[in-house]
Amino acid sequence: MAVAVRRAALNPIDWKVRNGAMKIVTGRSFPRGMGLDLAGTVTAVGADVTRFKIGDAVFGMARFKEAGSLAEAVIAKEAALAKKPETVSFEQAACLGTAGVTAWNGLIDKAQLRPGQSVFINGCSGAVGEAGVQIARMFGAEVSGSCGAEGIERARSLGLQTVYDYRVKAASTISEVFDVVFDAAGTLSTSTGIGLLRKGGTFTTVEPTPVRFLRAVFDRRMKPIVGKPRADLLDRLAKAAHDRTLVLPIAETVPLAQAIPLISAIEAGRKLRGKVVVTIG
Repeated sequence: MAVAVRRAALNPIDWKVRNGAMKIVTGRSFPRGMGLDLAGTVTAVGADVTRFKIGDAVFGMARFKEAGSLAEAVIAKEAALAKKPETVSFEQAACLGTAGVTAWNGLIDKAQLRPGQSVFINGCSGAVGEAGVQIARMFGAEVSGSCGAEGIERARSLGLQTVYDYRVKAASTISEVFDVVFDAAGTLSTSTGIGLLRKGGTFTTVEPTPVRFLRAVFDRRMKPIVGKPRADLLDRLAKAAHDRTLVLPIAETVPLAQAIPLISAIEAGRKLRGKVVVTIG
């Protein structure tokens, strides 16, 4: 499918792909496109496409190995797109892909979260973390988390039971144990994540190192995440966005010309309280 991109959204994975940190997933060949998340309008469909027609407003993710949503047009797989609800803006829809898919993969697909279970989300004020909080609450979980002091008020507004300032209370010193530990920031060590689990619990992380994949073969508690979009998953995200049970804050909206310098700034440590949306079409 061909999509005319109207809005794209930035993610930490963008600079990790650019500097080669994700080569275990994306491969080693360069150059490659930049950007995964997008919202736009369908301009062409293949013969086997059944869910979309030309003119449909859609959101989702570009093909991971090629990427390329930071462009006027992109080729995407049918399964990596969903129809954008009329009640959701292109800006908000562009933010849903990577954050929503990653959180869903970790909490629902990997950890198989059930109502009443307890969840600890490390990095609960980031985009993936916020998506995780809202998805976990949609499924009836009891959610706690950790983030920087600047994100605590926002995290509490999402309904977390307990929010720790990671600079004051390190995760390794938390005495409580949980059914699921979701490391949405990718900063927990494996020993810390597993140490926070109660018996039979699951540790999911957005930092899928080769060592963690190897450990997952022998340790059922360990579940590294590589966010993979699916049609049914994206449709669930679309409904949640329509119902406003999944809303991600937008920190900044910039033109395409500013996208790459901003990715460099984020890689260098610039902190943003919300998603960055790139205006294209």
